[in-house]
Amino acid sequence: MSDSRPIGIFDSGVGGLTVFSEVEKALPREEIIYFGDTARVPYGTKSKETVTKFSVENVEFLMKHNVKLVLVACNTASSLSLDFLKRCFRVPIIGVIEPGARNAVNSTKNNRIGVVGTNATIISGAFEKAVK
Repeated sequence: MSDSRPIGIFDSGVGGLTVFSEVEKALPREEIIYFGDTARVPYGTKSKETVTKFSVENVEFLMKHNVKLVLVACNTASSLSLDFLKRCFRVPIIGVIEPGARNAVNSTKNNRIGVVGTNATIISGAFEKAVK
């Protein structure tokens, strides 16, 4: 039996719409609810505690729509809050750091990878850890 509940995606703004588009292409029969937190953008200049608070609120919003999975399309929220979110909620929660790092590792021809991100994302070391 398939699960007809929607997939929830959130980002700190509109950049996650590219993630939404890719999920829509890969899973054309799935309903997707996208939440872009444009009122509190940018996340990258905020503390880990603040980003985590916002991320929890975003997931709670998506949970009100009975989502079966949450995709954190924000690099900053993925790098700072993903582990906490996974502990707090009973639906699967996935981020974008590991898939992005995997794609970079598989695509590089000279074993060099450049990362453009917010200060919070870079300082977290999440991409470096995921690449290793």
